[in-house]
Amino acid sequence: MLRKAAVVVVLNLMIVPSALAQLSPTAEWATHASNEYQVMANVTYLTATGYESKLDVYKRRDTQAPQPTLVFYHGGGWIGGTKEASFMSIMPWLEMGWNVVNVEYRMARVAPAPAGVEDALCALRFVAAQSKNYGIDTNKIVVSGESAGGHLALAVGMMPSTAGFTSICAGGGFTTSENAVPKVAAIINWYGITDVADMLAGQNARSYAVQWVGSSANREVLAKSVSPISYVRAGLPPILSIQGDADPIVPYSQNVRLRDALTKAGATNELFTIPGGGHGNFKPEERTKAYLKIKEFLAKNGL
Repeated sequence: MLRKAAVVVVLNLMIVPSALAQLSPTAEWATHASNEYQVMANVTYLTATGYESKLDVYKRRDTQAPQPTLVFYHGGGWIGGTKEASFMSIMPWLEMGWNVVNVEYRMARVAPAPAGVEDALCALRFVAAQSKNYGIDTNKIVVSGESAGGHLALAVGMMPSTAGFTSICAGGGFTTSENAVPKVAAIINWYGITDVADMLAGQNARSYAVQWVGSSANREVLAKSVSPISYVRAGLPPILSIQGDADPIVPYSQNVRLRDALTKAGATNELFTIPGGGHGNFKPEERTKAYLKIKEFLAKNGL
């Protein structure tokens, strides 16, 4: 039933202007959005380890011109979560008039690391390859996600092609020119994991990270290879990280370290801290400030 939820939200409701005028501002916007977006739900972008990884596309109806597009990865510590449960997180982007691609990926129970990273990269490559069908401006793709999804957004935006993880994307009708994952225009990281190796042992150890990486002999090497902090360098897309400094799930220090490393490397980035904030579930005023910061950051970087 969850897979149908997003589609239900955006059914093409035909409400006449006189009726629309009687709605509350929130209901009016929801109706407007449902009329303005075409939804392509549960599109399979990759089949691996016997699992079909799917995504939902929200495409503006009112224009044929390629549009700025958000590619969003849900959270859940790589062991849980669904794209459908993240619908509220993409609604502000629909309100801003962006196309949105909402991505699921293989959980640890289906395939451990680096499967989630592989899927995230394949999804981005798929979106670029299908850009004409989905009305996507490939020069204005922003990746984002929360928690483990923030990690995946950072990974796909920061990893160079030499890092690998894309061989699993082979096939699917891609041409030679589409083999490379496109460079994204910006990364919006909501309290994402930046150093997976740091979470396998010691004071920052987290059971979900241990479960995702597994118990192989080379787990430290694997963890470093999927850690965004391993790929800090100049020339990266602009990165905005958002996190509460009292986050009990993802150590706040991880995004502080990422900010400092990016700044030292000369990469454009900001860390927007929510004082006393936990792992998401921010207060309404805190979330409003975060989205105002996102809009400011996008505008400052030509988006």
